[in-house]
Amino acid sequence: MNHHTFLRLIDPVKDKMYRLALRLLISKEAAEDATQEVILKIWNRKNKVKDYANIEAFMISVTKNYCLDQLKSKRNNNLRITHTNYDNNELGVDRRLELKDELVQIQRIVERLPDQQKIIFQLRDVEEYEFIEIAEITKMNEPAIRVALSRARKKIKEELLKTHNYGI
Repeated sequence: MNHHTFLRLIDPVKDKMYRLALRLLISKEAAEDATQEVILKIWNRKNKVKDYANIEAFMISVTKNYCLDQLKSKRNNNLRITHTNYDNNELGVDRRLELKDELVQIQRIVERLPDQQKIIFQLRDVEEYEFIEIAEITKMNEPAIRVALSRARKKIKEELLKTHNYGI
């Protein structure tokens, strides 16, 4: 596999790799480093990559494993959610502030989820992967994925409701 072919494979996936790394790691810098490390790792194994049927799932899986290894080695539980681009000019200023505040609340809740739930939430609800793709990435069966996702969503909903009810 030559350099141009490799870049064509990586390019559409690297943003997803970065967002997953950002979700799991402490900072933008750590996520950027992780993404670069994973791309380098995949480049060094490029002759084996073509053997995988779903290259995107392979790349996301390598990213997930790399980030989890980083977390284990650093014992770092400060985690983040990525999506903060609610800058839609059609929304009024008050509504944008409200959405931003809610996003911050969701970030804090997601930070406290177990790693497995965090990963599945990121892959399904943020990146919109199909369950079969998530199964390939996480090496979990679909029923277990659905249970973990359901628990993550339920926890997020419960915590948001608590926050809203206390605010009244």
